[in-house]
Amino acid sequence: MIAPTARRGAGHAACHHGEILQGVFLDATGRRCAGLVTLPMTGMGSRAEFTRRPGTPPEQLTVLPGDRTKAARAAALTVGECAPRRREPPCGGELRITGDIPVGLGMGSSTSDVIAVVRAVADSYGVRLAPGTVAKLAVRAELACDPLMLDARPVLFAQREGRVLEVLGPCLPPLVVVGCALGGGAPVDTLDLPVRTYDEDDVRAFERLRALLRRAVATGDAALLGQVASASARRGQQLLCHPEFDTLAGIGRRLGALGVQIAHSGAVAGLLLDPAAPGLRHRVRGCVRALESNGIAVTRVFTTFPPLPTTKEFPSGPAHRGGHRPARPRTPRRPARLPAL
Repeated sequence: MIAPTARRGAGHAACHHGEILQGVFLDATGRRCAGLVTLPMTGMGSRAEFTRRPGTPPEQLTVLPGDRTKAARAAALTVGECAPRRREPPCGGELRITGDIPVGLGMGSSTSDVIAVVRAVADSYGVRLAPGTVAKLAVRAELACDPLMLDARPVLFAQREGRVLEVLGPCLPPLVVVGCALGGGAPVDTLDLPVRTYDEDDVRAFERLRALLRRAVATGDAALLGQVASASARRGQQLLCHPEFDTLAGIGRRLGALGVQIAHSGAVAGLLLDPAAPGLRHRVRGCVRALESNGIAVTRVFTTFPPLPTTKEFPSGPAHRGGHRPARPRTPRRPARLPAL
């Protein structure tokens, strides 16, 4: 009898740059649930390779690096999902994960690992899982997840339930983002953050921001999106308490930014600029100089639309590269020629 051969699959998942909006919202039934809208960012990500060994017990699973416990759970759960579809018994295998996403900065590093693993295991079975199934597996693996399985579509996502509360539109309005890291780029331990309770006034405020963001996406209104992101960031500060936040917001106001955005469970933040505004090159350079002169580490400059400008890799973080967002008919083309800083 010939022994079963190993079968290999590969998967990849991008990261994000914190949130545009995060809070508590009402679902279609009127029930409260936590939700968020992330700011997508391509370039960095997690990659996974899974080599399954038919005939081995499913608990015989090797993971490199060995500390990726969430990814290991995701692999076992995905084997349990895919093996019955192929009418095969679950089996073990070897999982290898690589990536370049900083950990603990609120960029979705753990979710990126998990989704890359889910896709790699599914690929080894020749199975294509729907985004909703990937989301459910990710939540089971790590209790809450970011909507990275949906690629770059702007959605209000219930991170603890793995479901979409609302599709806001096909793509975000065109933005140039000057990214930075608050707190010296030190990782934020979300388990140390106080648990906040929300009352009816909070829910009504978040629902108003949701309606404004819906309108901003539908009309391509980057200025309105900046207002929503700033309001959400100020609310997030009630838990995060970044001492540099007021400085960041002040720089944005002084240099004509549309607003600021932050990771509500991390240290990354960004100044949001209008790519159609005059003097964009001067504004971007001014933001970089102002942030660095105030001790705020600049990480990357990127856009929410293709083609992307060349970006410089700053000492505090890798540059953003590439992009796959669909172009809007009214997308200005001038920022595409923005040179490296």
